[in-house]
Amino acid sequence: VQLQASGGGLVQPGGSLRLSCAASGRTFSIYRMGWFRQAPGKERSFVGTISWSGGSTIYADSVKGRFTISRDNMKNTMYLEMNALQPEDTAVYYCAADDSGGRRWSYWGQGTQVTVSS
Repeated sequence: VQLQASGGGLVQPGGSLRLSCAASGRTFSIYRMGWFRQAPGKERSFVGTISWSGGSTIYADSVKGRFTISRDNMKNTMYLEMNALQPEDTAVYYCAADDSGGRRWSYWGQGTQVTVSS
């Protein structure tokens, strides 16, 4: 499975941005997909995940109510809608895919930079 993340950029505090993650290859094997982020000087952290079949989602407390993950199975694409962005949301955002039934994140995208600044 190959993952291609896109949609990052510069946005003002309070603004919105939508990231996309397009999957290709053995997409039929995907169990779930997720978003992670890594801020400067910090470790990569979990943002949220979506099950590929049922579409159920889980979010980190820090983004609940502001971020929404969705997917389009026909396009093999996952989205991250980010609203009410704050400077602390500044990070490189990575998408990941799990084909192990929940045991590990097997595949990673290349990351896309999100900068929240006035």
